[in-house]
Amino acid sequence: MSDTATPQITIYSTTWCAFCKTEKQWLDHLGISYISKNIEEDEDAHDELMSKLGGNFQGVPVTDVAGDIILGFDRPKLQAAMDSHGIKATA
Repeated sequence: MSDTATPQITIYSTTWCAFCKTEKQWLDHLGISYISKNIEEDEDAHDELMSKLGGNFQGVPVTDVAGDIILGFDRPKLQAAMDSHGIKATA
């Protein structure tokens, strides 16, 4: 379990993205805390995402799991990244 209270997962999303909403619901169901950043409404979040992607934007969601960047809602990759970083549900 992580010793930090700050979520190690950041989801870059938009309001209209169904996969973004589904990913957040999945993490909520698992009890995993995360930060959600809307790249349409928050220019800083957009710039932050572009920096992480090297300007190669391909769509949302983009999830940063403790530095591992995962494109799309890919449950196996998300779960593997959470497992490798020891990210567990918050009590």
